[in-house]
Amino acid sequence: MNHAPSETAGSTGQSPTRPSNEGLVPSLSLFTTTMIVVGGVIGSGIFRKPGVMASEVGSPELLLLVWLAAGILTLFGALTNAELAALMPETGGQYVYFERIYGPFAAYLYGWASFVVIQTASVTAVAYVFAEHATQFVKLPEFSGPVAAFTLHLPLIGDITPFKEIGIKAVAAALILLLTAVNYLGVKIGGVVQNIFTAAKVAAMLLLVAGAFLLTSGGKFENLVKDSVTIHHQGLALWAAFAAALQGAFWAYDGWNKVTYIAGEVKHPQRAIPRSLFLGMAIVTALYLLMNLAYGFVLPIDEVAGSRLVAADVAEKCLRGGGRWIAVAVMISTLGAANATILASPRVYFSMARRNVFPAALGAAHPRFHTPAASLIAQGIWGVLLLFSGTFDTLTDTLVFVSWVFYAAGAWGLFVLRRAQPHSPRPYKVPGYPVVPALFIIFAALYLVFTIYNDVTSYRAAVAAGKPAIINSAFGVFLVLIGTPVYFFYRSKARRAQQPAGG
Repeated sequence: MNHAPSETAGSTGQSPTRPSNEGLVPSLSLFTTTMIVVGGVIGSGIFRKPGVMASEVGSPELLLLVWLAAGILTLFGALTNAELAALMPETGGQYVYFERIYGPFAAYLYGWASFVVIQTASVTAVAYVFAEHATQFVKLPEFSGPVAAFTLHLPLIGDITPFKEIGIKAVAAALILLLTAVNYLGVKIGGVVQNIFTAAKVAAMLLLVAGAFLLTSGGKFENLVKDSVTIHHQGLALWAAFAAALQGAFWAYDGWNKVTYIAGEVKHPQRAIPRSLFLGMAIVTALYLLMNLAYGFVLPIDEVAGSRLVAADVAEKCLRGGGRWIAVAVMISTLGAANATILASPRVYFSMARRNVFPAALGAAHPRFHTPAASLIAQGIWGVLLLFSGTFDTLTDTLVFVSWVFYAAGAWGLFVLRRAQPHSPRPYKVPGYPVVPALFIIFAALYLVFTIYNDVTSYRAAVAAGKPAIINSAFGVFLVLIGTPVYFFYRSKARRAQQPAGG
C-alpha cells in the first residue's frame, strides 16, 4: 500500500500552506452538525423499506435485529471516519482523507464519484420520493405510449428509461433547484433550514410512534414476538434472507459522512465532528428501532411484509386520513435529507478545484455569501440530469454500492495512517481499535460481493422476462471510471502552468 505524504496537495499544484477552506466561514455549531448527520441519514428508507425487509426475514425479532445490526455497523464506520475527521478537520471530508492516505488519484476518484453518483444520486433519490408522495395531493402529468417506454441501451450495463414517470421527475428537479438556491445564499441559511426540517421529521416520527401505541385499539404486543405464518427460513437460507434485509437497512442509514465535508465551516471541528457523528447515529438508530416497534405493535409481521408503505398503513390505523398525514411527514423527511446533502457535498468539489483537478471556477467562494456557489450550481444541474437515468431503485442501488467501496477504503486508510504517522496528534481515537474498523471492513467487503451477485441475478431474471433492466453496480463503476481522463487532463494542465515561460 503506497502512502502519500501530507504535502500531497502541493503536488497537485496547490500550495500546501493554502487552506482548502479559504473563503468559507466556520459558523456551524455542534447542534447544527448533529442535525446535519440526523437529517442527512433519515430520508425515505424507514418509511419505504421495512415491508420488503419483513418479507425477507419473516420475523419481528429478526427484523429489529437487522435494524440494530445495520445501525451498529454503520456506527462503526462513523466512529472510524471520526478519527480521520479529527486528524484532518478540513473542508472536503473523505476527499481530503483519501488524498493524505492514498494519493491524489484515489482522492480524485472519490471526489468524482461523489459528483457523478454518490451525492448527486442521493439528492436525486430523496427528491424523487418527495415527488412520489406529492402525488397524494396533486395529480402529476405523465407521458404514455412510446414516449414513456423509450429506452436507451448501454452495453454491459443495461437499459435507461429517461421519460418514465416524467411528472415525478419534474417535481423532483424543481425541488433540487430550489434547495440549491437556498444553500447558495449562505451556509447559515442552509443550516437553519436543516435544523427546522430535521426537528420536524423527528417530531413526526415520534408522533407516529406515540399514535401507534396510544391511539390504535387493535395493536398487540404479541405481534412483536409472533413469526410469519408463511415465511420460514432455516440454515443458509436464513443467513441469505438476513443479508438481503440488511441491504434495505443500509440505504436507510446511508449519508452519515456528509458532515465531514463541511469540517472547515464547523466551530471547533476536532471536537464537534466526532461528537456529532456519534450523537447523530445514536439518535437515528434509536428512532429506527422505535419506528419498527410501532409498526410491529400495530401490524402482524405478515401484514408488514405485504405492505409497500408500512408507515402509511400504520398511520391509517391510528386516525382517519393518517395516510395523507404520513405523506406530509415523508415529504418533510426527504426535504431535510436532500437539503443536508446539497449543503455539504459541494465542499468536496470545492476542495478538488483548489487542488487543480477540477475546473478552477468550482473552487471559488461567493464573495458575499461565503458559499461554494459554482460547485452548488454544477451539482444541481447534474442532479437534475441524473434524474432521467432511471427509477428510484436504480439510483439508490447504484449510489449505495459505490459508497460502500469508498467506505471500506476509508476504514482501511485508518490502519495506513496509524502505521505511517504514529506520532501525529489525534484529538479523537476510534474506540475498540483495531477490532471496530476491522469488523467494518470485513462486513463491507462481504456486502459488496453479495450486492454484485444480487445485481447480476436480478438482471438475468429481468432479461429472461423481457423487461428493461440494469446492472446497478456496473452502472456505478462505469460512472466512476469515465472520470479518469478528466483527472489526467487537469493534471497535465497544472503541470504546463507550472513550467517556466519558454521551457
